[in-house]
Amino acid sequence: MFLNYIKDFSVKRILKNSLQNVKSNSVSGIIKTVGVIIDQRHFLETNAFRNELIANGILEENIEVVVYREAAKKSTNNVRATFSSKHLKWNAEIDNPAVNDFIDKEFDLLISYYDVEKAILLIVTHNSKAHFKVGFSAIDKRLNNLMINTNTENYKVFTHELFRYLKILNKI
Repeated sequence: MFLNYIKDFSVKRILKNSLQNVKSNSVSGIIKTVGVIIDQRHFLETNAFRNELIANGILEENIEVVVYREAAKKSTNNVRATFSSKHLKWNAEIDNPAVNDFIDKEFDLLISYYDVEKAILLIVTHNSKAHFKVGFSAIDKRLNNLMINTNTENYKVFTHELFRYLKILNKI
């Protein structure tokens, strides 16, 4: 338990140092593919959130979801991969091949649906090759291009605000 706190602190320090050299890679264009990172400890409505995205014009086959769980389990039919803190190494690398594939995919939009800073979630968001990243305002401002000020329980408010701003930015 104590080693987990030290590992978490170490990984956050590595992330903080790498965030100082962040360059914006925002590409203007229409959003077609969406990646979603969800912390299932604080949000259980994964399918409802996915349905909100579909209702706003994102095709179901263009949405990929990875879920963080305290204890890793087999993935369900709507979720591509699950991961836990045990997949995070001391040097801030992830040893879950499904999550690494998710990170390497170039999404048009990455939604970081968590409002509690956990080292592994921050690393997945930071390392993602997504062109436009959206998250909550409670998370480090350097990780996302757009921050929405709400909490995870209000997923309808989050999606409403998200698509409102995407229309303003001519991304949909």
